[in-house]
Amino acid sequence: MNVLDKITKLREERHWSEYQLAEKSGLTQSTISSWYRKDMLPSIPSLNKICDAFGITLSQFFLEDNDTTVSLSKKELHLLNIFSKLSKEQSDALIQFLDNL
Repeated sequence: MNVLDKITKLREERHWSEYQLAEKSGLTQSTISSWYRKDMLPSIPSLNKICDAFGITLSQFFLEDNDTTVSLSKKELHLLNIFSKLSKEQSDALIQFLDNL
């Protein structure tokens, strides 16, 4: 797995610039840019901040695309718990809202 490619993929899926990722992660844009310029790997604490910004755990970050094992963060579990209590109309409205974000 190429860590920088994975960060890029996750960032682009969210339509975030490097600047937006830096803001959301609490890292500087120059730090993130230097990883790509120097072909360096982020430190574990930096990668953890990146994962927090994406709303995923480190274990989720390192899951291969074809791996069917999924670990959910506390926020994701909370969201699924709330979602499971919605009526069909409410869940359909929420999905539509999220799709439009």
